[in-house]
Amino acid sequence: MAIAVAGGGDAVALFETRHRDLRRRKALTTGLGALLFALAFGASAIVGEVDPGRFAAGVPNILDYVHRTLPEISARQPLTDIGEWYWAIDIWLLLMLDTVLMGFVGTLAGTAVALLFCFHAAANLAPTRWSFWLARRGFEFARTVPELVFALIFVFAFGPGPFAGVLAIAIHSAGALGKLFAEVNENADPRPIDALAAAGAGWTETMRFAVLPQVLPNFLSYGLLRFEINVRAASVLGIVGAGGIGEELYLVVRRFLYSDISAIVLLILITVSLIDMGCERLRHGLIEAGPARATR
Repeated sequence: MAIAVAGGGDAVALFETRHRDLRRRKALTTGLGALLFALAFGASAIVGEVDPGRFAAGVPNILDYVHRTLPEISARQPLTDIGEWYWAIDIWLLLMLDTVLMGFVGTLAGTAVALLFCFHAAANLAPTRWSFWLARRGFEFARTVPELVFALIFVFAFGPGPFAGVLAIAIHSAGALGKLFAEVNENADPRPIDALAAAGAGWTETMRFAVLPQVLPNFLSYGLLRFEINVRAASVLGIVGAGGIGEELYLVVRRFLYSDISAIVLLILITVSLIDMGCERLRHGLIEAGPARATR
């Protein structure tokens, strides 16, 4: 009995010693992490020329600029004033439609490219190491270069217009969606994959019938999310001559047409909000439909 108690005491002492060592290492790791974060934050603030005093001095200018863009709408004739505010609504709606279509076509093309190569970019599904490496590096390049840079290149190559914006959105979307799709593929249930491989199915058949049915709802969800992002991106690409409502916004900003600025920005906000709400409902429906089909 005494031996057992002594052995138990040694085990408790060993546990307490290891626990203290673990807490000490955790505290050291936390302290080093906090120090590195503080150094990175300080360096970023210096490089970014963060100046709280300058920011505080500039806030009134921001508010003054926003105030200038607000239209004068009287209580006596609000509809007339709003009509004068949106004097070019027919032109702006057509340009907004161009922007939405740019985002849609670019998203569709980018999704198709991402879907074609995302199985090669999944570490557990790639048929060869070379295909995995090439797919990963290709997606990294496509999403690392900003859409504005791609748009500038394509405007120089093909001339101003929506075509350059569509190509820029498609390439960047392919890189972003390719990474997301590949990560979804890596989390797929391996049992259907092993079953088809054991039955003698080829790699393409395995991806089509074992992986794609599992991951398709997530693919569609990410594609809809990317469409929302691309509509906003298409609104900006007009600044470099890629067409759409962004080009008109850039022109009115340069001409200091303040009321037109607020009218176009509000139109973009309403359009993007409607798209966001519609895509959100579709995403929730797709996400909820997946588990429902799995339980049947």
